[in-house]
Amino acid sequence: MTGCCRAGPCEQVFRPRIARRTLARYRRRGLDELELTMLESAVGTGVDGARVLEIGGGLGTIGNELLAAGAAESEVVELVAAWEPYALELARERGLGRQTRFRVVDILDRPDEVEPADIVILNRVVCCTPDGVALTGEAASHARRALVLSFPRDVLWVRAAMRGLNAGMWLLRRSYRAFVHSPAALLAAAESEGLQPAADGRRGLVWQYASLTRP
Repeated sequence: MTGCCRAGPCEQVFRPRIARRTLARYRRRGLDELELTMLESAVGTGVDGARVLEIGGGLGTIGNELLAAGAAESEVVELVAAWEPYALELARERGLGRQTRFRVVDILDRPDEVEPADIVILNRVVCCTPDGVALTGEAASHARRALVLSFPRDVLWVRAAMRGLNAGMWLLRRSYRAFVHSPAALLAAAESEGLQPAADGRRGLVWQYASLTRP
């Protein structure tokens, strides 16, 4: 699958108005419960002077929070350019403009164009592509210290919700589809790149997260 094929479906959904609304919600409420847990897990690996990479990071909110906690730089790598002006606006208003970077690049198509990072964040991204397991492996290969990721739970009600979402996309004649990948397969992909599970991760109704570190 080519990079443009991966980007196209996401561009149908994640448009500028979605980015605007997401930014407004973050300004009002900050990180949600899952993201706060992921942030705590990442901080626990040590952030002083760290480079952070958010793959599919949208606004780069977790990266911003890690910068505030002592990280040195944060980069968002995205398939969808619509996030860029809002991500940069957020970084500037928090005084983090010089420490942040936003790039549109398909890491599966051009992995050598993305520099490794001490901490890699993969938040609610693997469900947006059929290549979620491969994406997890690539994210792990870029993690010098830790990978923190979140993904949909592989349970009946989540699969039913995804089928409903995909049916709606079909009716709207959009090619975007959401996927529930096997958690075991996701973690195995990360472990194949030398990472080891550091936390089982909290499970909510829909989402769960995991943290892996490099020995």
